Amino acid sequence: MARTPDIRIPDLHGTRAVVTGASDGIGRVIAERLAAAGVDVVMPVRSPAKGEAVLARIRGAVPDAVVSTRALDLSSLDSVAALTEELRAEGRPIDILINNAGVMTPPTRQTTKDGFELQFGTNHLGHFALTLGLLPLLRAGGARVTHQTSIAARTGEIDVSDLDSEHGYDGMTAYTRSKIAVGLFARELDARSRAEGWGVSSNLSHPGVSPTNLLAAQPGMGREKETGGRRMVRLLSRLGIAGTIESAALPALVAATDPTARGDEFYGPTRVVGGPPARRELWAPFTDADAARRLWDASEALVGTRFALS
Repeated sequence: MARTPDIRIPDLHGTRAVVTGASDGIGRVIAERLAAAGVDVVMPVRSPAKGEAVLARIRGAVPDAVVSTRALDLSSLDSVAALTEELRAEGRPIDILINNAGVMTPPTRQTTKDGFELQFGTNHLGHFALTLGLLPLLRAGGARVTHQTSIAARTGEIDVSDLDSEHGYDGMTAYTRSKIAVGLFARELDARSRAEGWGVSSNLSHPGVSPTNLLAAQPGMGREKETGGRRMVRLLSRLGIAGTIESAALPALVAATDPTARGDEFYGPTRVVGGPPARRELWAPFTDADAARRLWDASEALVGTRFALS
């Protein structure tokens, strides 16, 4: 079995990070590694029980960890608004935001609480609203925002006229489009920040392939048992061909914490499915600047005035 690669994270005492999807898998590893580097880590979670479990696990591994949970359901704009209002009321600048959470390929087309296709609404639109809602705190912290995409986004294109995949729905196609949207949002956020002087940098990462819970049994999403693909990924991970959950967390950690990382950069494993993290060339679907602008405008209209930039 190949040795799991690793990185060194600088001392980050005195900083604050928000990490979505930290209740298990890659997000949990990201949160634990940040806490070990001295970061005050806020973990928005949907399940209070899973939140308590991950707090206990991180505190067991990092006894002096400063970690906390907040309530967040990315498939509900009301929930996103409540979290952003809560954090803004606390008033503490945010130095790092890692938009890591996601859902993948429900067996049938499903919608969020606001009526958006579940994968687009959660993977992109929920994070879009979260980032805009936290923008005053991100600006105050001169933050770096890292967005987690997927190797599914290596090819394909986004259809701004059918963001909710209402025509000819296919679960994998919708997932791919949602992750292309993540990449386009990352690039447009950095471009607008530079143009408007927000002082926020935005970059992009992908984890490769690892045995996360994305394809596990998800009864609440209509998947009663894990997919065959997840069983295959576990085997490839044991053989050292695919990554581990620990190695899959490294590209986002490099993108978010490495002093040499910059906005509008893309980080991933050196092999598509695994390997040490490094800066990578942008995939073709992320290079359409016009699509990025149109997606931003459409997303602003969809999330409404609660998240409008002042």
